[in-house]
Amino acid sequence: MNKKRYAIIGGGINGLSVARQLLLDDPGVSVTVFEKEAAVAQHQSSHNSGVVHAGLYYEPGGLKARLCRRGVELVRNYCLENAIPFDECGKVVVALNQEELPRLDAIYKKSIANGVPGMRLVDAGELREIEPNCVGIRALHSPHTAIVSYGQIACRIAQDIEQRGGSIRLSAPVARLIELGSRIHVELDSGEVHSEHFDFAIACSGLQSDRLAVKSGDEATPKIVPFFGQYYVIDETFKSHVKGLIYPVPDPRFPFLGVHFTKRIDGQMTIGPNAFISLGRENYDGRRPNLRDVADFLTYPGFWKFASRNVATTMRELKTVLSESVFVREAARYVPTLADVAVTPSTRGIRAQAMQCDGSLVDDFVIRRQGNITHIRNAPSPGATSSMAIAEYIVREVLPKQ
Repeated sequence: MNKKRYAIIGGGINGLSVARQLLLDDPGVSVTVFEKEAAVAQHQSSHNSGVVHAGLYYEPGGLKARLCRRGVELVRNYCLENAIPFDECGKVVVALNQEELPRLDAIYKKSIANGVPGMRLVDAGELREIEPNCVGIRALHSPHTAIVSYGQIACRIAQDIEQRGGSIRLSAPVARLIELGSRIHVELDSGEVHSEHFDFAIACSGLQSDRLAVKSGDEATPKIVPFFGQYYVIDETFKSHVKGLIYPVPDPRFPFLGVHFTKRIDGQMTIGPNAFISLGRENYDGRRPNLRDVADFLTYPGFWKFASRNVATTMRELKTVLSESVFVREAARYVPTLADVAVTPSTRGIRAQAMQCDGSLVDDFVIRRQGNITHIRNAPSPGATSSMAIAEYIVREVLPKQ
C-alpha cells in the first residue's frame, strides 16, 4: 500500500503544527512543508504578544472557544515536555466606569460557559491585591492566562517534524495548488512544479491565505486586509509596576481591543498594540509601502464599507500611531503611575484580518476543504494559542477519513 503524501503550505506555527499532527497520528505518511522564507516562523508566529489566551471572549460553541481551550492544554503540555518557558502570570480585564460593567459581566458568563478555570469577578480592593498599581471599579481575573514565545515553540516543532521523518523545504514560495484527479501538484512562484505529487494539501499561509486560496480554485472571500499593531517596551526600571497582563473591557462599537499591558516571556513589560491599516501585508518596519498590497485593499469594496462604519475607531487609533505619548497615556488610564514612562519601539505585528464584501470582520476561525485541498482562511487571535488544536481538528475532522 502506497503511503499518503501531504503538502503543507506555510511554515508558521499553524502549518508546522498540522505537519507534526499528521506524523503523530500516522508515522507512515510523507509530509513536506513548503515555506517561502529562509527560516520558519518569520511572520505572525514571531510577531505577536506571546499570550496564551484562556478563552474569555469567544462565543460558546464556536471553533475559537473550543479550539482555544484545547489549544491551551496542548501548548502547556508541549512547553513542559520540551523545557520551553511557560509563565502563568495571570490577566485582569478592568472596568474603569459603570458603563463597562454589563460588558464585563457578559465576558464573565462567556468564560464560564467556555470552561475557563479559576475565573472570578473582583472589586477594586481585590484588583489592587492582584495588580497594586492598577485602577478600576471592578475586574475579571483570569489567573491561568499565560505567556510564551510562539516563535520558540514553532522552531521546536520544526525539529520534531524532521526528527519524525518529515521534510521542510525553505525558500520555496508557493504560487498555487493544482488538483488533477487524485493528485495535487505544488507550483512555486518561479513556475517550477515540485517533482513530487501529493494526495492532500493543507494551506496555512496566513497573510497570503486568500491569494493562495483563490489561485488554487477556492472562493474569493473572505479577503485578507492587513492591520498592524505596534508594541512598546517600557523603561525597565518601571516594569515592576505591572505584575501580569492588564486588558481593557472590549467595546462592541470598536472592532479592535485597544492598548493594554502585556508581560513578555523575557520579563520585559510591553504596552500595545494599537490597530491601524498596514501599508503592506509584511511591512514590519512601517517604512516601505507595498503598492500591490495597498491597491488590493483600496480596490476592495468591503474595506470602504468597513472604514465608513469605523471613523471614530480610525481617529482613536491614528492618534496612537502619530504620538507615543498618546499611546502611553491610553494605557496609563489603567496604571496612572506609568503616565510619563519612557518607551522603546518593539514588536510590530501584522494581523491577517479576514473581511467580507459587506465590510464585516470574520470573527471565528474559517477552515475550508475543497476536494483534497484544505485552506485556513481565517485564524486570528487566538490562532497561535489554538495552533495545536487547529492541527488536531484539521487532521482528525476536516481531512477525509482514510
